[in-house]
Amino acid sequence: MRVLITGAGGQVGSELVASFSASGHEVFSFSHAQLDITSRDAVRAAVVEAHPDAIVHPAAWTAVDACESDPDRAFLVNALATRFISEAAAIVGAPVHYVSTDYVFDGTKPTPYVEWDQVSPTSVYGASKLAGERELHSGSTIIRTSWVCGYNGGNMVKTILRIAAENDTLSFVDDQRGHPTFADDLASMIRRLVEERRTGTFHVTNQGAVSWYEFAREVLLASGQDPDRVKPVSTADLQPPRPAPRPANSVLDNAALRQSGLPLLDDFRIPLARLVTRIAED
Repeated sequence: MRVLITGAGGQVGSELVASFSASGHEVFSFSHAQLDITSRDAVRAAVVEAHPDAIVHPAAWTAVDACESDPDRAFLVNALATRFISEAAAIVGAPVHYVSTDYVFDGTKPTPYVEWDQVSPTSVYGASKLAGERELHSGSTIIRTSWVCGYNGGNMVKTILRIAAENDTLSFVDDQRGHPTFADDLASMIRRLVEERRTGTFHVTNQGAVSWYEFAREVLLASGQDPDRVKPVSTADLQPPRPAPRPANSVLDNAALRQSGLPLLDDFRIPLARLVTRIAED
């Protein structure tokens, strides 16, 4: 297949390029510097020239707190740019595979969220990503994921290891729960959805629901450190408080994958060990 990938320099985008390339597909990859997705003309020119069979669109502005203070930019990058991608895709007859987020939910449900649950974002970031979902044409695919970590770029695993190297104790919230998801595993599943021409909404995460406090403990365990150095703190007690509200429950049930007979991603501890080893070897 001919596959166009946006955000190719990011955590997920870089793994998508690697996964599709390794599987023998012809990849047209664009980093932020190579393609301004907020330019309708630039997007249309890139898509028409590549004439892909499918477009994978992980490019986004994911700075959750910064989005709160600049909603215009959030909606420009996450929503209107997705409209431009969708318009261009329609010209060449390509489906769009859009990477979305757990932040489309308000986090108040007592059980994991399935793909058909009512969306109700409480942050600008979540609202802008939901707006992006609504810009897609029929025949597209929405891949909602959560707590993404990867080798490329900054993420919570690297942050936890850095804080642990600089401090005797670490504090992480114990009242926000989700599924940590690793970019290489996520990319492999997205590639499968593209190859099998699956449409609709899918929740794609690694398995294993934890709080950020529990996740930090797992990171220290994976790196051979004492997990008891991590101390729990409530979101309300964070200083300074975060500008953007976080969903207390970000656990995404991968119901559509499961009911479609597709294998779920590994428990997060497996790719976590792989990532920590890779970081340590640098």
